Amino acid sequence: MILKVSANQPTFKTVEFSTGPNIVWADRTKESTKKETRNGLGKSTLIEIIHFCLGSTPQKNKGLLVKFLSGWEFSVELSLNRQSITISRNTDNPGCVYIDGNMTSWPITPKIDKKNGRLAYNVREWNSLLGFLFFGLPLDEQRQYQPSFRSLISFFIRRQKDAYITPFEHYRKQQEWDKQVNNAFLLGLSWENASQFQVLRDRKNAIQSFKKAAKSGIIQNYSGSLGDLEAQKIRLKQQSDIEQVHLRSFRVHPQYQKIHDDTNSLTEEIHELINSNIFDQQMLLLYEKSLNDEKPPSSDTIANLYEEAGVALPGVTLRRLDEVRTFHEQIIENRRNFLSFEIERLKHAMHEREVQLKNKTEERGSLLEVLKTHGALEEYVLLEKQFADTVGKLNAVTNQIENIKSFEKSESELKVAQELLYQRARLEYDERYSMGERAISIFNSYSEFLYNVPGTLVIDIDNTGFKFDVEIERSGSSGIDNMKIFCYDLMLARIWAEHDPSPRLLIHDSTIFDGVDERQRALALELAFQESKKFGFQYICTLNSDYIPWKEFSPDFDFKKYIKLTLTDEKIDGCLLGIRY
Repeated sequence: MILKVSANQPTFKTVEFSTGPNIVWADRTKESTKKETRNGLGKSTLIEIIHFCLGSTPQKNKGLLVKFLSGWEFSVELSLNRQSITISRNTDNPGCVYIDGNMTSWPITPKIDKKNGRLAYNVREWNSLLGFLFFGLPLDEQRQYQPSFRSLISFFIRRQKDAYITPFEHYRKQQEWDKQVNNAFLLGLSWENASQFQVLRDRKNAIQSFKKAAKSGIIQNYSGSLGDLEAQKIRLKQQSDIEQVHLRSFRVHPQYQKIHDDTNSLTEEIHELINSNIFDQQMLLLYEKSLNDEKPPSSDTIANLYEEAGVALPGVTLRRLDEVRTFHEQIIENRRNFLSFEIERLKHAMHEREVQLKNKTEERGSLLEVLKTHGALEEYVLLEKQFADTVGKLNAVTNQIENIKSFEKSESELKVAQELLYQRARLEYDERYSMGERAISIFNSYSEFLYNVPGTLVIDIDNTGFKFDVEIERSGSSGIDNMKIFCYDLMLARIWAEHDPSPRLLIHDSTIFDGVDERQRALALELAFQESKKFGFQYICTLNSDYIPWKEFSPDFDFKKYIKLTLTDEKIDGCLLGIRY
């Protein structure tokens, strides 16, 4: 639960919150002109500050990390485990989170910042710790797809308009596994099964990519039907057996046997020398080309790589750009030295073999002159070549057959794994049905309260994972769609208020009421106030004054007593930060 939000600048409007309802509203003053607006007064900024202190990853030169806010330090005082903890984070050093309070029972100990002597966590540690303190997430979980604090808390503190599109996503185009895993966790379902469904989807995608590569010819030895290949294998096996019998029965005249053996030995040695020289020649060409092409990457290339790494691996600490550039230049220099040494070594080795080839070829030529008139060696070599070619084709077909069988086995195993996982997930869902049933029941009661019509929270499982949906009769307008999100969020807040640990809070921006009729707006506010007081969680809502449906409230409903902060457009210091930029 949030107790207070403050900053290190005197112009900032500190706000204190309590359990139950809390309202932050932007009010139009009598002196305001038509050009003035309540937008930009700080309602959304307040939510950004809370996320900032709770370990979000803001973009440089955007939001709170603009140059104008350099030196600002925002603080959020929380009640965690019935202890008051103050979290502070500075815009000039956003990678560090400062903590003040009693942390003796926390499983991760903060470090002392040598620059200022304050206790601090890095953002990665802080998010891991908050996952444990807010939701009981394990600190040592190494699963590839698992619930994360940043995703879970974003269902309780939705930010920006993209968070108000569907109840089950808190940003546009949220990945399917992220949606399934985190919603399953929040609803008390087996998120581990949702995680495993994504692992199987990854395997399926890999198999499909392999098939595309095989069809395009990128992967060799993967073509033809299994039946055709089996027939080829049988034919080649029969042919190789016959050729092997001919070779074994072939006999050279006894007086030429030693000459034949010596000639074969020399032939093998010559082939080995030639093959070695061919291989070294190819390596020599490759090394020479690499030596000519070896250039250090451009500064732009490294910079772009770092920019992409920052997106693909958020939260991972990277080395400084100039260190990486120096590192790459040293690698290039070492690589050039290695290539030069290898080129000289290969040239020397090839020269030595050429001398040996000349000597052995002359020696073999003398021996062949003896056998030439009989033709025994020529016939035998021809039989050997034919046999070797047949065995080579047989091995290639055998490899193709094994590749196809292995691939088909992988596809079959994947289908079995998907079916087994589906059955297990369905069984575990049935075992936990009471949890899903309770969430569905609460969602329906909220819908009935707002619209006097049934609302449906759909939780289902198929062989691709969990499926979530919501429906309220007469839905279709943006207002009712927003109320689906409202009912879902309020249901989560109520359920999690009974957990320990728990965030015990729900925060909505005024966006939640965009397009909502005044009557439903009033009912929604009264419902949220009623539930937060009854179940002991905190509800914070930021509202524009013209969003307040004064005439629709119940006679005994005192809305104004829950206003914790008023932002106005009368003067510059009427906004949250007390400044405009």
